[in-house]
Amino acid sequence: MPSIPLWWAALPLGCYLTLLGIVHLRRRPLAVSGAVDAACLAAGLSGCLAVGLSGFVVAGGPPWSWDVMGGGWAVMGAVAVLLLALAILVSRPRLVIYNATVEQLRPAVAEVVLAIDPSARWAGETVAMPSFGLQVHIDGGSTMRNVTLVALGKRPSPEGWSEFTRRVRGSIGLLRVSSSPWSGLFLLGGILALGVAAWSVLGGF
Repeated sequence: MPSIPLWWAALPLGCYLTLLGIVHLRRRPLAVSGAVDAACLAAGLSGCLAVGLSGFVVAGGPPWSWDVMGGGWAVMGAVAVLLLALAILVSRPRLVIYNATVEQLRPAVAEVVLAIDPSARWAGETVAMPSFGLQVHIDGGSTMRNVTLVALGKRPSPEGWSEFTRRVRGSIGLLRVSSSPWSGLFLLGGILALGVAAWSVLGGF
């Protein structure tokens, strides 16, 4: 079986890193759902996975070949998508906010919480909204200037979580932040990966 060209791995990874660089270069935070965050990461790494599987099969790992299976790559792609969908379904609802710190976001989140439920109670970075039936933890331990709002306790109603995240998006949309120092690193990595992809397409390797 012919080997997969290197641009299969470099192109999606380069696009993902470049997108991250642009997001961290913005002067406003960007909020996306946990499902979108996971899907973008999976898309960025999909080419690396395909190239790795190709090398595994060529090396004679499992006792089958993609040619024998017929449409093997389509089958593996469908399985990967199903596994990703399953992981998203079983994970807790979350809102991922890029290019912001906990200190910058906490006042905006607190304002939303107070508007939704005046009886809300904070314990560290976790807030319980009994009248709204929602508990949320602010996770911002990463050095990448990403903050995640995670729903705790019993799974919240889709309507309640949607209302909370809608209000949070509107509140943080008014924030102004400095560009992240990680933006240059992400952009450099993306440009290098896209350069490798272009070189591969042109026959470099």
